[in-house]
Amino acid sequence: MKTLIGGAVAAVLGLIGISVWFSEFLQVLAGVVPIMLLMGGGLALYLGFDELKDSWKKDDTTEPAVNTEDTEKYKKEIDDLKKEIESLKSDKK
Repeated sequence: MKTLIGGAVAAVLGLIGISVWFSEFLQVLAGVVPIMLLMGGGLALYLGFDELKDSWKKDDTTEPAVNTEDTEKYKKEIDDLKKEIESLKSDKK
């Protein structure tokens, strides 16, 4: 309840302040808007450049080509090793 009353009082005082000092408000606004546009534009440039650098890094990392002959050779070798392991296990029993 205190927050609601405080917010209402602040809103009324802000409205009164803008109506009494409207020309000063416009001067402050005229000074703040260009600075905010300059800072926002700088931030957008920085973020855009950072995103561009990330996309360049993604382009540089290419996956190596898969050689199907090698994969078949390794699969056969694995199967042979599995059979050898199984035979060694059965010899121990």
